[in-house]
Amino acid sequence: MPVYLISEVFFISKDQTQINSAIRDKEVRLIDVDGTMIGIVSAREAQLKANERELDLVKISPNANPPVCKIMDYGKFLYEQNKREKEAKKKQTVIEVKELRLSAKIEEHDFGFKAKNAIKFLEDGDKVKVSIRFRGREISYATMGKEVLEKFAEAVKEYGKVEKPPIMEGRTMSMVLAPHKK
Repeated sequence: MPVYLISEVFFISKDQTQINSAIRDKEVRLIDVDGTMIGIVSAREAQLKANERELDLVKISPNANPPVCKIMDYGKFLYEQNKREKEAKKKQTVIEVKELRLSAKIEEHDFGFKAKNAIKFLEDGDKVKVSIRFRGREISYATMGKEVLEKFAEAVKEYGKVEKPPIMEGRTMSMVLAPHKK
């Protein structure tokens, strides 16, 4: 988030927070560094109090009447806010969807190999989309494809459950498996 200094007026590009001399209101409700309410004072007086402490005057609630301003170290505030956002980002989990393609006439060894891969993906916490593409006249064997997908779901049922049952979309039949909650 770039900060631009233009003739002693700070503008924050993200949310356009008014700081220091950018605050043009006549009166503001002032909050001290420790959170105690000082009261309604002129914006100039509030700026002088902030300068006295070598801190910034920040408008935190511009829509209030009169606007609410707080004396704080704005650089430190931005730093801590970015730190909290990064910490929250670390804690979130990203679930990927891995895709496996089967055929309606899949051999037993190939089926076992694909099931082993699906189990590995489910153990890693990823969702698995299993699809069968019907080429040419194979479309008449859609029931056979559905049986293969149901057999596949049965083979990996202790590692994941069917989130979206087999559905035909054009010439492709697919289902989605989700890992069990840990």
